[in-house]
Amino acid sequence: MRHTLTLIALSSALLAGCGTQVVNPVTGKTERSVMDEKTELAEGRKAHEQVLQEYGVYPDARVQTYVKQLGQKLAAQSHRSTLPWTFTVLDSPEVNAFALPGGFVYVTRGLMAYMNSEAELAGVIGHEIGHVTARHGAQRATKQQDAGLGVLAATVLGAVLEGQGIKGAGRIASDLSQTVAAGYIASYSREQELQADGLGAEYLARNQYDPGHMVDVISALKNQERYAADQARAAGRQAPSGANWLSSHPSNDQRLKDIQRVAEHYRAQQKSSYGDDGRARYLPLLNGLTFGESADQGLTRGQHFYHVPLGFAVTAPEGWKIQNGSDTLALINPDSSAGLVVKVVPKDAGQTPEEIVRKVIQPTQGQFQNTQLNGLQASRFTGQRRNSQGQLQNVEATVVSGPTGQRFILLPSGRDTQTLQRARTGLQQAENSFRPLSAADRNAARPWVLQTTPYPKGGFAQLARQSPLGDMPEGQLRLINGYYTGGEPTVGQTVKVVGTAR
Repeated sequence: MRHTLTLIALSSALLAGCGTQVVNPVTGKTERSVMDEKTELAEGRKAHEQVLQEYGVYPDARVQTYVKQLGQKLAAQSHRSTLPWTFTVLDSPEVNAFALPGGFVYVTRGLMAYMNSEAELAGVIGHEIGHVTARHGAQRATKQQDAGLGVLAATVLGAVLEGQGIKGAGRIASDLSQTVAAGYIASYSREQELQADGLGAEYLARNQYDPGHMVDVISALKNQERYAADQARAAGRQAPSGANWLSSHPSNDQRLKDIQRVAEHYRAQQKSSYGDDGRARYLPLLNGLTFGESADQGLTRGQHFYHVPLGFAVTAPEGWKIQNGSDTLALINPDSSAGLVVKVVPKDAGQTPEEIVRKVIQPTQGQFQNTQLNGLQASRFTGQRRNSQGQLQNVEATVVSGPTGQRFILLPSGRDTQTLQRARTGLQQAENSFRPLSAADRNAARPWVLQTTPYPKGGFAQLARQSPLGDMPEGQLRLINGYYTGGEPTVGQTVKVVGTAR
């Protein structure tokens, strides 16, 4: 079970303020805001601690130092150079970056894996610095106060699971593994997002990087869309409609056109040549970088999920999806109408199955039956509870004592009684697969890492034959090296591959 990208909302107390007049450092214009700089710093600092606790910091001092130094260099040439900037690499496989008010900037190791030079990473960081310098978070908070609106709604299954007392399940069950973070980023207006692109290009130019590398960054995002669409088609699914997480987010097509124009503007203004792109410094940094899920978070391999620290494995039925959260795992059927939630039982939930069910589910009545799951002691509960509308609903749960002594609660959940019944076979199959790790499971549960190697004469096809990647390995190798839409590196050029950690 892993940390998913979420974002801590600004406090309601902040939004209750009436606002003050603040000069925007980028535009020089005065604007009404519920956040002055002091408030930005306080809110950012508070949320920063929650972000670190939720996501986890990538445990590689070399990578953290590199990103911190690069970020500070860019921030020193920004419109708010005096802010106490903080730059952090999060231990997440998602391809993402975001910023909090007050100068707290985050990139994921997942995003770093898909960048191919220091200049490209600088473009991402510069973009996020731009959100802070232009006070987009403060503008968003002010707009929310004015409109009185929330940001996101849960999916249908998420709402069902939340209604059954599974806190956080709306996020786990969402079709987007990074829903809340995506909602935060997407809540910027088109103009704000494009302005941040332009500021990223400006900060590149101020630091002697070719601003055209912002084009490379947006192109990499566009290729992520293409790859996701190709994967969906290969699996017989409908291709995603686009990368705009919410309707206000500009499409990568539009961003690509706009940033090309901005890059040409800065190139025309530059009197001297730009420096190198830092590829020779950046690629060695990625040697050994965790790719995909980490062992501590649990590993998904096809239809199987392995968690070595907790000592268990579980297998999703064919066609079902596995979604992994900080303390909750969900195996969800193809149309996301039902699923099995596997939740780590908190230490304060009790010692017996009765205490745990009473704490987690809060049933009105029911009965327990002692059983076993693949040699693990278990207790199955069937009964009823009242939902948020006060109506009685049937509820099931199985409390399992895991191999390491950790308790788990397994909850079959569905949109309604009929949906739950239709999914019964798959739900039972998923539950029955919960097991202690076997020797074969442990061998399969080896994390992936990035490695660098000279490009061979046999090209990406040769590299794919040696790769542990299961789905479209050649396409994925092209994607992480920036050649998804065509082209080839020269033979002997350093490229990234994915290997299995020893």
